[in-house]
Amino acid sequence: MATHEQELRERVRALCAEWDYTPRVDSWMGGYDPEFSRELARRGLLARTWPKHLGGAEDSNVARLAITEELLRAGAPVSAHWLGERQIGPELIRHGTPELQEEFCPGLAAAELVFALGMSEPDAGSDLAAVRTTATRDGDGWRISGRKIWTSGAHVATHLYVLARSSKEEDKHAGLTEFIVERTAPGVTVRPIIGMEGEHHFNEVTFDDVWTPGHRVIGQVGNGWQQVVGQLAFERGGPERFLSMYPLLKAVLDAAGLLGAEDRRRLHALMARLMVLRTWARETALAMDSGHSPIVEAATSKYLGNRFELDCIEFVRELLPRCDADIHRMYWEATLASPKSGIRGGAAPVMLSMIAKGSK
Repeated sequence: MATHEQELRERVRALCAEWDYTPRVDSWMGGYDPEFSRELARRGLLARTWPKHLGGAEDSNVARLAITEELLRAGAPVSAHWLGERQIGPELIRHGTPELQEEFCPGLAAAELVFALGMSEPDAGSDLAAVRTTATRDGDGWRISGRKIWTSGAHVATHLYVLARSSKEEDKHAGLTEFIVERTAPGVTVRPIIGMEGEHHFNEVTFDDVWTPGHRVIGQVGNGWQQVVGQLAFERGGPERFLSMYPLLKAVLDAAGLLGAEDRRRLHALMARLMVLRTWARETALAMDSGHSPIVEAATSKYLGNRFELDCIEFVRELLPRCDADIHRMYWEATLASPKSGIRGGAAPVMLSMIAKGSK
């Protein structure tokens, strides 16, 4: 008899087999198909861990992991819902008011709303505490001014998550607040950043005295740093940190007669590492199910996952003279995606620092 996780995997595989799309690497960033995301929602494959009254199924993080693994392995077009379902919904459930949860969670669970994350800023690198975007009280709301960069999907988003400095404190980690802003609000300007591959995923977003109502603060005013640290565990600890390049490996595995004895030996070594990373992701999901915020575990997954993906690209590079056009396409997608995959969610030195501090 199939387990609950196996049944969910089969449901994802069935949808992917029915859908007309071209598998691609890094699909959770570049594979945008709102109708595919809405179909996932209609089949009960989104927001699995959320409360039922907010559109969820009150399932486990382990069950959600089974779904996300299958979507990433298939290179499915999931970017329309990925950030909202992975991060924003859980953040609202943890810290949002009932009013805010009711306003946004059902729409996120149905993939009717699309969120972009306004965290990174020019000249700040991976240091989120260096935020200079400001939020100033204005009546029953706030005025937000500043710039965000590398904001994935802002050009197609309905809403923006914004981390802003709501007060000046001696400690740069204090005085930060999380906001929700309408992407079409007056004063919001989205400028495209075209990648090396010619695709448009990233944006620079400028906030020029943008007003947002007071009830759209997530959690407590000034407590943004403490909240966002926990939120980043959702971002860094998932299988997208080591399965983004899997469609490329699958194409190699499916190519008859491509691999020699030495190639298979190297592939076996990669697969052994992949099994460890999958086990680590499962342990992280179990920790989340037990109420633990796996900050160190997530940072470890992010760091080791990126090293694994880079080694996958190097493995395929040496096979290219024997590969077909489809493998060449995905190889170049992976190569061009690799610099940003090492930075988003936190660069390697930041992850190593978190691991070292958390291991003491």
